[in-house]
Amino acid sequence: MKKQLMIVIYIVLMFIGANAGLFVSEPAAQGNGQLVIPDEAIRLRILANSDSEQDQALKRLIRDEVNKEITIWVQELTSIEAAREEIVSRLDEINRIVEEVLERENSMQDYHVEFGNVDFPTKLYGKFLYPAGEYEAILITLGEGNGANWWCVLFPPLCFLDFSNGEAVDSSDENVEPVVEEEEEPVQEDEEPKVKFFIVELFTSLFS
Repeated sequence: MKKQLMIVIYIVLMFIGANAGLFVSEPAAQGNGQLVIPDEAIRLRILANSDSEQDQALKRLIRDEVNKEITIWVQELTSIEAAREEIVSRLDEINRIVEEVLERENSMQDYHVEFGNVDFPTKLYGKFLYPAGEYEAILITLGEGNGANWWCVLFPPLCFLDFSNGEAVDSSDENVEPVVEEEEEPVQEDEEPKVKFFIVELFTSLFS
């Protein structure tokens, strides 16, 4: 009887350990996977000429070409100083990329490429609030620059996210606070009954 009891305890402990990830690992990973732009970052911002479909499409084409190139430049860099030096030394190449896209699309728009401190509005991206302010960035202005903008973070590379889709909020609103709340993972109610059922069946089979 003692031997059977020890076998049961061992199997139950093994079962609980193997399934611990069902209850712990996913919420923990979610907490550690939160995305916050570091203080030392370099952004890319592109202002479209207008909100017309054609101008916005042109903005996206330029975005894709510029981002594809810059991502290669900074992917191996580990410091913002090195990233800044690399980007500044290649501003002529960025100008060339913009010009080539405009020519390919038969666009007569003027454009301007600059690097420095650029004004950014307050953005709410999901549950993350990015306050307004001046941030180090490459700014590409197309035509009059009156259209909706697109921006991302070049270094560290976060351009897989389109921050321009975030919801704009009023930075003068005193009720808006840059607080990030963790979203709770819904409880998987069906897991605990399965464990209990397994244990009952195990005891039944061993002691019957």
